Amino acid sequence: MDYQTILEKVSKAVAPLTGEGKVADYIPALANVNPNKYAVCIDSIDGNLYAVGDADERFSLQSITKVFSLAMCLSIKGEELWTRVGKEPSGTAFNSLVQLEVEGMPRNPFINAGAIVLADVLLTSFPDPEARFLSFVRELCGSDTVDYNLEVAHSEREAGYLNAAIVNLLKYHKKIERDVEEVLAFYFKMCSIEMNCKELARAFLAFANHSRFDYAGVSLTLSQVKRINAVMQTCGFYDEAGEFSYLVGLPGKSGVGGGIAAVYPRRYSVAVWSPRLNSKGNSVMGMKTLELLTTETMESIF
Repeated sequence: MDYQTILEKVSKAVAPLTGEGKVADYIPALANVNPNKYAVCIDSIDGNLYAVGDADERFSLQSITKVFSLAMCLSIKGEELWTRVGKEPSGTAFNSLVQLEVEGMPRNPFINAGAIVLADVLLTSFPDPEARFLSFVRELCGSDTVDYNLEVAHSEREAGYLNAAIVNLLKYHKKIERDVEEVLAFYFKMCSIEMNCKELARAFLAFANHSRFDYAGVSLTLSQVKRINAVMQTCGFYDEAGEFSYLVGLPGKSGVGGGIAAVYPRRYSVAVWSPRLNSKGNSVMGMKTLELLTTETMESIF
């Protein structure tokens, strides 16, 4: 498969969408991002890399990091993790309070409430969770310069009123153990990690390669990796997960920084970045890029 030619064709096809959507300006530090940036990268199991656009420029991963925290928590807690957070699609916005108030437990680990529970699990599992999480992420992506962006983390905390409400509601329902401010600060810090598309594709290759998962002391069985892919498939795109499954057909995860990472198991991982978001919080050009990619290649999990 000539993925380079396909990526170039797809990038030209999505170019007319450049002005559609808007950046996540409710996070002040993300409001200043150049909205016209675009990149896509495929990292294949057989060791080939294909890229188009600004693939070397780093951006804020935001909710994409929830896949990494889920991997760590599942390696620590195993099936017990699902007593703290569910694995069902939410059907509501990623920062909604409604279901949490009624049900008392987050629907899945990729909405904000679920990821805040994961942050609490990591805080209670390691003496230095920030260093441990960063070490894991750096080994996944193969770069020791990937880091937290403290300006972004601080900016999110300053404007994070809904997340503050969520963490307090979780505390009320006894789903977190640590202090609410400590949990919230760590959650925002994890979301602030920055990568470029080449690094992000490499990080997700671990979830596409069903032969080994042992990075920085985080070990998962093949069955657990498959389950993470399953949760990505059903819950990875907020309340647009069904649409992504229908149009793209790959397990993946989006973030409000404009990034999307997805995997075609046993073949490749793909990362795309375009900061302008649709009303669901997903990258407009990113979603279309992946739809056209699987259409052109006729490769999906279905």
